[in-house]
Amino acid sequence: MWRTGSSAPRRATALAVVWVPLVLAGCTVGPDYHASKPALPAGWAGKTPAAAASRPASRPAPGADLVRWWKAFNDPALTKLIERAMASNLDVKAAGARIRQARALRGGAGALLWPTLDGGGSYSRGRPAGAGALTSNLYRTGLDAAWEVDIFGGVRRGIEAADADVQASLEDQRAVMVTLAGEVALAYIDLRVSQQRVAVARKNLVAQKHTAEVTRLKLAGGLIGELDVANADAQVATTASAIPALETTVQQDIYTLSVLLAQPPGALAGELSPASAVPVPSPVVPVGVPSDLLRRRPDIRKAEASIHGATARIGVATAELFPKLSISGSMGYQSNLFDTWTRWANRFWSWGPSASWRLFDAGAIQADIEAKKALQEQSVVAYQQVVLTALQDVENALVAASKEQDRRTALEASVAANARALDVAERLYQQGQTDFINVLNAERGLLSAEDSLAVSDGAIATDLVSLYKALGGGWVDQPVGPVVAQPAKPAGK
Repeated sequence: MWRTGSSAPRRATALAVVWVPLVLAGCTVGPDYHASKPALPAGWAGKTPAAAASRPASRPAPGADLVRWWKAFNDPALTKLIERAMASNLDVKAAGARIRQARALRGGAGALLWPTLDGGGSYSRGRPAGAGALTSNLYRTGLDAAWEVDIFGGVRRGIEAADADVQASLEDQRAVMVTLAGEVALAYIDLRVSQQRVAVARKNLVAQKHTAEVTRLKLAGGLIGELDVANADAQVATTASAIPALETTVQQDIYTLSVLLAQPPGALAGELSPASAVPVPSPVVPVGVPSDLLRRRPDIRKAEASIHGATARIGVATAELFPKLSISGSMGYQSNLFDTWTRWANRFWSWGPSASWRLFDAGAIQADIEAKKALQEQSVVAYQQVVLTALQDVENALVAASKEQDRRTALEASVAANARALDVAERLYQQGQTDFINVLNAERGLLSAEDSLAVSDGAIATDLVSLYKALGGGWVDQPVGPVVAQPAKPAGK
């Protein structure tokens, strides 16, 4: 070790006092990132006066209502499924692992700002060439340190890029959560719609079987011919044939929901097999304005983080154009005798700066810079495309939700009219005042209208789910596991 009176430590300290401020004040090459400011419309094209009078209504801006939007459906089973999926879904867990990976890489990037220190020791025994040479031992131990000074900011740009990667991974997990909530809700709604359609088909099947029995009685009494009986039986068989396909959809939806919750396909069969009503969404959705999407949609936020990372990597590549300065040193003990190995007289030390500058590389560095610039341009274009797609998603959901509400209103009237038509047709048929074909047509019309109404109920709920998803609702900040310790930055960084 150095003694208190040695001049070497004083020189090292003086040089450190000189170099550290120079490092802290060092320039950072490459372009600085500036947040994107895309041109957005002031409002939604679908918010016409007619659309505004229908669902979904608008609030000034999206807020807490978007975080757990599924509660607006007032369906405890749906809420429970989504919350369980958020806790157990494998895609969410994989996204969390990607966050931890990005944070670990950020820690590695930050470590490059600091010196490295290696310790070691060795023992060797040998005999040099020459007559009379004696075999000798050599004991050696010590420390080696090296520090590449980040004068031109290449390391700092690398840290900046790594920070952007961490942010992108966070947004990726949020996007997975948004998609997951939507997928669970859509599968659940489809399940309830299919169960409702099964119930409608079975109800109509019972009525049609009764009609077929009436025709047989009339045939037995000689009041009608065999054609009416055959037509009635055909109608019963047609309706019965539709039920197995609907029941298949019910089971497949249950399997889908089970897998989304990271469970075997049949795990939720007992829980979800009992039929329940199609969830009815709240008539009010916090649509807000297009600019809200920039802070709500995780895919937009991820695309912006990608621009940031790509911009910083231009600086990493640019720093290769400039000289590199390193400071290295070593200290320790060495001796031919084990007993005197660690004596002060056997100490050694050395230190000093070194510089290197690539003077010729046939344009490799410049080519890398141009490649990084092209990647940054691609990320900007990708960001613009994501924003446009987000706007389209919201507009599509708005118009679909509004028009489906109009369609459902017409279907309600259709069901009522077809029910009256069937009642009249059956009464006139009983009285012998009309043909049986009118009864069949009325039965088909009522079954079709009731089935379409059940589908429309599901479509309204589905369109609202799509709107919430398009608005970026459904993600919350949550722990993603232990965070890798990161080296602290020097003061002023």
